[in-house]
Amino acid sequence: MNLNQKYINEIVAHALKEDLYPRGDITSNLLNNNLKITAKIICNQNAIIAGIKFAKTAFKLIDKKTSFKTKTKDGTKIKKGKIVALIKGKAKSIFKAERVALNFLGLTSGVATKTNSFVSAVKGRNCKICCTRKTLPNLRLLQKYAVKIGGGLNHRFNLSDEYLIKDNHIASSKNIRKIILKAIKNRNKKITVEVDKINQLKTVMGLKFHRILFDNMNTKKLRLAVKLAKKYYETEASGGVTHKNIKKIASTGVSRISIGEITHSAPTIDLKLQI
Repeated sequence: MNLNQKYINEIVAHALKEDLYPRGDITSNLLNNNLKITAKIICNQNAIIAGIKFAKTAFKLIDKKTSFKTKTKDGTKIKKGKIVALIKGKAKSIFKAERVALNFLGLTSGVATKTNSFVSAVKGRNCKICCTRKTLPNLRLLQKYAVKIGGGLNHRFNLSDEYLIKDNHIASSKNIRKIILKAIKNRNKKITVEVDKINQLKTVMGLKFHRILFDNMNTKKLRLAVKLAKKYYETEASGGVTHKNIKKIASTGVSRISIGEITHSAPTIDLKLQI
């Protein structure tokens, strides 16, 4: 997945406006206009770096003459104290963009790092880690990009991408098979059906859709469900996934595990700009 520069420019420009409206950086405006500095972005913890283009764009949108030289690249595992980039230019310009650049870099690296921690936990298993739509509003593309950088897999991007027939759809209609059959008629989209009981699974078995999502099943039930379904459907598990239980979940043979935490609760990576 590649993020185009137009998208990056738009969301970074919006963030800069949030930080500078209505009168700009009144503190940095106290400095001499011709004062030039050299600064470096340093990572204060072990992390997987992601979002360098967002940081660079923040400085360039403020002042295109600012020099931004990367010392690493997205997807690189770096150690605490590693220099991520060197920035040279007018002090005023650098300080105006500093926080926005670090916010984007920290957020994106945080999602990549959190994702990779789960990917590493299931290493050796034929099991992929997926994100969900539990993303920050207006930053879904950024966060899903970060998931990919961290070694994860993207689920659907929005409600138009795939059919995902969930518990509330089923509870509202009272007829799970009828809903699935309607989706099957529109063959241009993949279909996922969510179940939380073995009996529900047996009800839908034989219908021709793509993926079965087992929600909040304990390991014993999940193992049985995967055994019943894996010859016919791609299998996925979700709900209550943590570092403590993910190895047990992966051991059931499920092919995907979706985790909201990697986007909605990923800690921001600690970075700083230092002169």
